[in-house]
Amino acid sequence: MKKKDHVIIFDTTLRDGEQCPGASMGLHEKLQVARQLERLNVDIIEAGFPAASPGDFEAVSRVAAVTKKCRIAGLARCVKSDIDACVAALKPAGRRARIHVFLATSAIHRQFKLKKAKDEIVRQAVEHVKYARQFCKDVQFSPEDASRTEPEFLAEVVRAVIAAGATTINIPDTVGFTVPNEFRKLLNYLHEHVPELKDVTVHVHCHDDLGLAVANSLAAIESGARGVECTINGLGERAGNCSLEEIAMALKVRGDHYGVQTQINTQELYPTSRLVSQLTGMLVQRNKAIVGANAFAHESGIHQDGILKNRETYEIMRPEDVGVVTGTDLVLGKHSGRAGFAAHLRRMGIRVDSKQLQTVYDAFIALADKKKVVYDDDIIELLREHVSEIPKVYAIRRLQVSAGNQTIPTATVQIEKSGEITQDSATGVGPVEAAFKAIERITGIRGSLVSFGMQAVTHGEDALGEASIQVRFGKDLVAAKGSDIDIVMAAAKAYVSAMNRHLFNRTESAKEEG
Repeated sequence: MKKKDHVIIFDTTLRDGEQCPGASMGLHEKLQVARQLERLNVDIIEAGFPAASPGDFEAVSRVAAVTKKCRIAGLARCVKSDIDACVAALKPAGRRARIHVFLATSAIHRQFKLKKAKDEIVRQAVEHVKYARQFCKDVQFSPEDASRTEPEFLAEVVRAVIAAGATTINIPDTVGFTVPNEFRKLLNYLHEHVPELKDVTVHVHCHDDLGLAVANSLAAIESGARGVECTINGLGERAGNCSLEEIAMALKVRGDHYGVQTQINTQELYPTSRLVSQLTGMLVQRNKAIVGANAFAHESGIHQDGILKNRETYEIMRPEDVGVVTGTDLVLGKHSGRAGFAAHLRRMGIRVDSKQLQTVYDAFIALADKKKVVYDDDIIELLREHVSEIPKVYAIRRLQVSAGNQTIPTATVQIEKSGEITQDSATGVGPVEAAFKAIERITGIRGSLVSFGMQAVTHGEDALGEASIQVRFGKDLVAAKGSDIDIVMAAAKAYVSAMNRHLFNRTESAKEEG
């Protein structure tokens, strides 16, 4: 991988991206994203933090098993039990495994979080890099909050972990604090004072708190970095991470300036962006670079005239370069057979077993009876709703609402549990609140709605509406989604899904404590 003109794309959508509030994915969704990342041709997939939870451990293990080409990384603190969890979870990856260990180095982290002196930090980092190397030849070390660490101490740590066996050094801008020229100077300083860096690969991991993650990553590339840690749609903690699609296209479009390249299949950028958006429920803003709905839209008359004469007057890349091909995702209708539906799922890169296929196909036929046409995004929604590792304790069967500016909003709901159907009604300030209250009356589970969002998934008057919600049940904050042509039904499905996820979380917590 260590080539002067090759920039390694280290995708951390499944780890750092999933830490974005409200963007949590289940195992099935993570596996879909991992398969798509392989089609996108990323170099490395950071699949998760195995020691964080049994769910994260399983996700890393399953991603390692279903992928074939990408290197698979697992994150670990400088703690032996974390590294042991990485080793076990990454076993299916074989020689493709990478252990990514990290330890904070900045003064503020040393003083307030770790309460450790500099020599203790160096000793702990060296000890655990050596420990990881006993199990894996590919060990990456990240000095957390590197951009706010004293350059002299940062160089000391980096020199020590390289001597201990680290093969990749990642320099994170953990809180998005640095600016391009400053980050460029830091990378130059490290190369000057740690000559051993020439024998390893240097990565950067930039956050977007000041909107500079991509700019800082590009500055680092100019200063010798040959790996960028990034996420699809820029998902991540707080304001997010460096956007994969933006860094890939910046290097492709401005290859004349940077003189380096990635091996990303850029025609898969838009499909990947759309898949991640649907599976996480995180909207892509319309004016988002590369993959936003307006990225190739031109309203100004002057711009339109120029585009008609020569697209290069106002477009520095073609829509098809990033996989935007309009009018091609119209695929299936109610007369499509099971075999044709299964074949289309395979073309989308989606793998399901025979039982799951039947469940999703039945849902597809029911949807096709309501809609004239079914789009890929509709199918992704059906998969998200009907193929999940979360047991469906409760399922909504019927919903009827009465609303208007001259009536009290009322909802009547039928909920099924263990084959028995219970019905109740409630009123609210609107039909959605009325539906939520009716569901609470039936289940006896009361939650507090933290956030609520609604978007159209596909096109036209019969588009699926997707509700994304966050609900707090005591100390448990749960994110969930639901979709339906009827937006109140979509909201009700999301609320029931949140309840099911809460019950699942409670059961898993009880198992861990037991």
